Amino acid sequence: MAVLSRKRGLDAPARAALAEALADPIFELLPLKNLPDQIPFLPAGARVSVTASPAKGIDATVDWAARLQGDGFRAIPHLSARMIPDRAKLADLLDRAREAGLTNAFVVGGDADEPGTYLDGLSLLHAMTELGHPFETIGCPAYPQGHPDIPDASLAGALADKGPFVAHVTTQMDFDTKAVAAWVHARRAEGFAPAVIVGVPGVADPQKLMSIAARIGVKDAKRFLVKNLRFVTGLAKSGGFYKPTGFVEGIAPLLADPAAGVSGFHLYTFNAVEATDGWRRAALEELTAAATSE
Repeated sequence: MAVLSRKRGLDAPARAALAEALADPIFELLPLKNLPDQIPFLPAGARVSVTASPAKGIDATVDWAARLQGDGFRAIPHLSARMIPDRAKLADLLDRAREAGLTNAFVVGGDADEPGTYLDGLSLLHAMTELGHPFETIGCPAYPQGHPDIPDASLAGALADKGPFVAHVTTQMDFDTKAVAAWVHARRAEGFAPAVIVGVPGVADPQKLMSIAARIGVKDAKRFLVKNLRFVTGLAKSGGFYKPTGFVEGIAPLLADPAAGVSGFHLYTFNAVEATDGWRRAALEELTAAATSE
């Protein structure tokens, strides 16, 4: 990775910022049957985000977050608005989060076909504020290249409305660093203040990726295929494995720019933590070695 960094012209501040982001990323886990198998591969004390899946239910997300928090990780449950049927269930989830010592959460609209009281992330954020919640920081998603089901104008308005409630936004899985950078600069020009965490696709092969997407829900699998057809095709042509080295190097200048307000990485592991963290550690070691040799 150090050789690639020099070829791409990354200066010392960009490499240092990249190393800092890789040192303490957020690892995203899916609440599937193989989740317990992934835990031993997580770095001690890591930040771990647990997604919400309509197939598994919101309770599975909070239960796993509580367990991970108890095991010494910094757990971040995804609270999916459309999966929470009513105010009583929300109050129960917040109480459970408080008892588990959870201090971070990520609020999403979600994909449930039959939503309850909360139709989107903003309505859930309002309700959480009214009820009182235990979270010191709350995040929400952002879509640099749009959302397949939501018009761009609606996305922009919702993001601005969520600004007062969240400490950061996380960009959804993307592969175009120029699009991410343009989106970040546009939001800052508008005065959007929350920090940006860049979502990074982890190491994956297409068969495993599609299998996981299908188990989360058919809608999610179709969405991924439609949005990322070039990515999936590229994986097949390159021997089957994607590694995000080029992507994170493309983001490095943003990390080093204080005005951009990009605070780190969110690794979409696809429940392949061993491979993704192996890549992360190797990349970090090479960046560190490059810095010491200068």
